[in-house]
Amino acid sequence: MTSAEELASWVRLMDTEGVGPQTARELLTRFGMPSDIFNAGFSALQKCVPEKIAYALCAPVSEVLQTKIDRTLAWADHPDNYVLTLADHHYPKSLLNISDPPPVLYAKGDISLLTCPSIAVVGSRNATKQGMQNAERFAQVLSAAGLAVISGLALGIDAAAHQGALLHTRSGRVGGSTVAVTGTGLDLVYPARNRELAHQIAEAGCLLSEYPLGTPAIASNFPRRNRIISGLAMGVLVVEAAAQSGSLITARSALEQGREVFAIPGSIHSPLSKGCHVLIRQGAKLVESAQDIMEELRWSPGHLLEPAPNDTMQTDPSLHYLLEVAGYDPVSVDQLLQRSDLSVAEVQAGLLTLELNGKMELLPGGQYRRIS
Repeated sequence: MTSAEELASWVRLMDTEGVGPQTARELLTRFGMPSDIFNAGFSALQKCVPEKIAYALCAPVSEVLQTKIDRTLAWADHPDNYVLTLADHHYPKSLLNISDPPPVLYAKGDISLLTCPSIAVVGSRNATKQGMQNAERFAQVLSAAGLAVISGLALGIDAAAHQGALLHTRSGRVGGSTVAVTGTGLDLVYPARNRELAHQIAEAGCLLSEYPLGTPAIASNFPRRNRIISGLAMGVLVVEAAAQSGSLITARSALEQGREVFAIPGSIHSPLSKGCHVLIRQGAKLVESAQDIMEELRWSPGHLLEPAPNDTMQTDPSLHYLLEVAGYDPVSVDQLLQRSDLSVAEVQAGLLTLELNGKMELLPGGQYRRIS
């Protein structure tokens, strides 16, 4: 990890007036580490940045800036908090390959998730109930298959995707979980309604931001963070999106970064299907199940799906019972509850296990069909 002295230099660089991510990368390329930039002198700095920025880099650290540096160092001293720089070996390599990687990342939680195979799931803040169910279900299955689910902690589809991934994590299975890329400093939670969800992600997943502590919810920050959401992932799934949705920005970033783009189709009469249909017409992969995504990514979670010594398909009679009451026609969760004496939790858990074992598939509209 970066030493306290080095970290102080990184925070100072990124908080210098006029120095944004692009200017910071240019300075780092020219001079090396942040401490080398501050030791370069005005004449050398003036050759590669405007005079005003050169003066700012040579100026003594102000009391306000020192307070910010001290606050960041104190925050990073917590065992679950991290400040990752471009020079840190923990910095996610997938972001090094995008055109504008953030020089500094703030993380809280399990940073190993930043380097594991992942899929982004995004969509409308004003999602339909069906859209929320689809996002949660896709995320749960993808997480159970060993993929970390990346999203943006917004209301609607983002929140449902995080919750779906956490459902898998709470089940105690190995692999997966979720990363929330925020548009504020990590000492703040936006939107406030997702405060409890953010706490759950910090405990079982990872919160991530390129913005310094104390950065409030500024509208322009959210489209910018979308490049990180897509950059971390092998592909982006758009669940529901209006024609002008911010999710399309994430999809465009994914295409620019060479990532796959997937979209779930919907009714031609629904405004929240327009964005997905636009993406499909432009070449995004139409998907109807999480299995479609895994096949396209050539992701094989075989080690997760192989029968364990106490194979649940052999030892849990409720799974065979659920298959019997399901039959071979499409069936909803409500119908399964009516036909069986199982609880909602037992039915949902059973369906996930059966889906992962290739016994049932999820259909559009939230219904299931037995396939073996």
